[in-house]
Amino acid sequence: MKGLEKLSLSLIAFVILFSCAQKPLQRTAQATQTLGSETISTKLPWSERMMQSEMKRFPEAWMLDFFKTPKWSYPNGLVLKAAEKVFKKTGNNQYFEYIKAYADELVNQDGTIKTYDLSKYNIDMLNSGNVLIYLYSVTKDDKYLKAIKLLRSQLDNHPRTSEGGFWHKKIYPNQMWLDGLYMGQPFYANYTKLFSNGNEAKKAYDDIVNQFDIIQKHMVDPRTGLLYHGWDESKGQAWADKQTGLSPNFWGRAMGWYGMAIVDVLDFLPENHTGRQRLIGYLNSYSEALVKVQDKKTGLWYQVLDKGGEKGNYLEASASSMFVYTFAKAAKKGYLPNSYKTIAKEGYNGILKNLITVEPNGVVNLNQNCAVAGLGGTPYRSGTYDYYVNEEIRANDPKGTGPFILASLELEN
Repeated sequence: MKGLEKLSLSLIAFVILFSCAQKPLQRTAQATQTLGSETISTKLPWSERMMQSEMKRFPEAWMLDFFKTPKWSYPNGLVLKAAEKVFKKTGNNQYFEYIKAYADELVNQDGTIKTYDLSKYNIDMLNSGNVLIYLYSVTKDDKYLKAIKLLRSQLDNHPRTSEGGFWHKKIYPNQMWLDGLYMGQPFYANYTKLFSNGNEAKKAYDDIVNQFDIIQKHMVDPRTGLLYHGWDESKGQAWADKQTGLSPNFWGRAMGWYGMAIVDVLDFLPENHTGRQRLIGYLNSYSEALVKVQDKKTGLWYQVLDKGGEKGNYLEASASSMFVYTFAKAAKKGYLPNSYKTIAKEGYNGILKNLITVEPNGVVNLNQNCAVAGLGGTPYRSGTYDYYVNEEIRANDPKGTGPFILASLELEN
């Protein structure tokens, strides 16, 4: 009798789980709460194991990046882009609800966004707009559309360099950072494809490609092919070289952001746009430079890319995950030679072997992520080698876990 009772309970549980997976617009809190008491199965692919681990660590998506209160910020959008792709692959409703709960916490009914201040002209704030574009495409909720248009309006008056490059932030005048290409351009391109046409669309696509043209013109090191983290057109910053305006080092994650920006913008840039082949060319030279500094033993990349043997440098998880994603996606799309899929797999296996740990309850940890790095500001960030290797290192930073999930999905498909 007890065996029959257990079988009945199992069947009921299966029916409940199956029915939830088929209804993507129901059950916001329950799905997340249920996950909290479960062990994450080791039979799931790594993409789902890490996504479920993030949801255990951060039961509400606004908590990503270890936030204590709801905040509109770019790491949330990065992980939720990964959640969107996991949901589309699995149909499991808990992932959709995790995404939607973030937007509904931060976006007011009139389309204003909590904690977002347009007047700061911070390019970072645009990345999570991709979450809203996805939700609007599914729900057609007008508040998402209003918020999308609010974010897009930032670009109309965003301060620029003399050649039209977006400043990283208003508080960082005359500066472009590699990070900013990922923060702004995929959203700009995504928006343009959906909402613009004719001359308006052409002007926007030209503007997007120009951002990459400026980076390539000013920030590539001719000797190594690597790209510097930042460029100050005015050459006034203490970190900026007085002749070139460049910061002094090649930071791994900065180049990671840049590669992801190119492959994601290419999702939206028209096939016949004159800049498309230029972007693919930039991607190829970028990739060739990165392979030269890949650690031969582990397949990973260092925090400061070209100084692997120096004291304090370490194999860094977020950059390595970003490079794996970029190479795997680009090889699949035909932007890079097929050999880059093998390079991506080497890097991915290096992450699994050296940077992943799994807890008894199945929660997956991604270790050795640089928490944050920037240039200038208060306290002042000098961009020196010692600066980069002494920034905080932590496990499960979303700037690492998001790209790890994205990389996993590219290699699992």
